[in-house]
Amino acid sequence: MANSSMSSWRWFHQLGSPKWFYQKSAKWLPWLWAITTMLLAFGLYYSLYASPVDYQQGNSVRIMYIHVPAAALSMVGYLSMAVCAVIGLVWKMKMSFMAMRAIAPIGALFTLITLFTGSLWGLPTWGTWWEWDARMTSELVLLFLYLGFIALHSSFSDRNKADRSAAILAIVGAINVPIIYGSVKWWNTLHQAYSVTKKGAIAPEMQTPLFIMIGAFYLLFAIMVIVRLRLEIINREAKSKWLQAEITL
Repeated sequence: MANSSMSSWRWFHQLGSPKWFYQKSAKWLPWLWAITTMLLAFGLYYSLYASPVDYQQGNSVRIMYIHVPAAALSMVGYLSMAVCAVIGLVWKMKMSFMAMRAIAPIGALFTLITLFTGSLWGLPTWGTWWEWDARMTSELVLLFLYLGFIALHSSFSDRNKADRSAAILAIVGAINVPIIYGSVKWWNTLHQAYSVTKKGAIAPEMQTPLFIMIGAFYLLFAIMVIVRLRLEIINREAKSKWLQAEITL
């Protein structure tokens, strides 16, 4: 038990090392790209072509295969930022601040995709592009939180102050995530309730490609974060000898 605990802490500290992450991630990326490409190609074929048409929504139901994974990752991304912010503030791990900054624009992109695909889905389903209901409004607030984080971090010339200030915003803004998730239960809303894993809510022939797309999107999100985090490391560690040695190899 003690050895397992020590091993976990050692891995935790290794992950906090820019050098260790930069070197290891170079080995992870080719495998991640290969798996993600295959999964995404299969998922897109299955969901956009081979899956059945919904008897009520018709072909517009296919938007779900993009909208649902993007919506999930818009929330997961912000929660990940908040966790990184806490770790950075408590344990003073600079990699956490780098990860927080790397996640922000990617999370904003997935939030924008969520809002765009939701509008496309809403027009034929509800008869309107936009409705100021709780789910859609709180998702829009999430986009503003991402953009606010990016703007706040960029407004400081002192990187340490930027990291701390943006980290506080990330933590405070995390309260919006459970509001997004619970909004369909707490308020009267046009948006349907969460039903991805609810038994019988989605036909198996639609649920399977949806799970494939969710897996593909999570991997794609991870790849994008790793790539941006590597760029953030290059930016912040530009003068370090180990990075100069890596780049000249």
